Amino acid sequence: MAGQFDLTGKVAVVTGGSRGLGQYFSRALAQAGADVAITSRTLEALERTRTDIEAMGRTALPCVLDTRKVETIQPMVDRVMARFGRIDILVNNAGCNVRKPAVEMTPEDWDTVVGTILRGAFFVSTAVARAAMIPQQHGRIVNIGSGTALFGMPGISPYCAARGGMTQMTKALAAEWAPLGITVNVLAPGWFNTPQTAILYDNPDWVASTTARIPAGRTGLPHDMDGAVVFLGSDASAYVTGQLLFVDGGFSIGAMSALPKKQ
Repeated sequence: MAGQFDLTGKVAVVTGGSRGLGQYFSRALAQAGADVAITSRTLEALERTRTDIEAMGRTALPCVLDTRKVETIQPMVDRVMARFGRIDILVNNAGCNVRKPAVEMTPEDWDTVVGTILRGAFFVSTAVARAAMIPQQHGRIVNIGSGTALFGMPGISPYCAARGGMTQMTKALAAEWAPLGITVNVLAPGWFNTPQTAILYDNPDWVASTTARIPAGRTGLPHDMDGAVVFLGSDASAYVTGQLLFVDGGFSIGAMSALPKKQ
């Protein structure tokens, strides 16, 4: 059974690998044995992740990619294929957010968020599938999602739209590529303290109220995502496709206590 989770000899691409969850995913895949191509808008931003991967005895390949700019996608894929000759795992993690009331959102705000998350993930996926996974007749695509795929949140409407779209796009690609040996799934983290959510974690009242809604009684820790991303990237998930997997301590089940508060 352990061999099903072994990624030795596999090559992974993690977009947005310079910080936050992207760093966690890159480290987890390397720890399981994969060599990892990590992307960011600048190579300098990837230095820490590269060092961490190489410290595990794996190969790291930093690549420039801006998922909002389609013209940067194929050069990234070409660089990975030239170095490794294959791509087995793709983690579409690149993301961003704009926090404003809906009536203050500009077309540029919308395009930045939806372009980075949804449009970018689609065109990275198709480029990787075309160059590597379809010829290989094998691949694992893990699209990073969010609870906002199920429920809306005020102040981040473009983000909610992008994450909801990511889930439906995942199902469509899963259906289209399953006969080719490619699985496509969504991995949806709960609340993790990352650069993108730091503005929320700076508010103790928000942390307390959010934690109270999580059955596990805490927000996420860096290694809480490791098992899920390795599972979805490995042969252990060969018969799992088109699915949405939450790693959120139970937050998304909407649990609330029906017991009276202890005096």
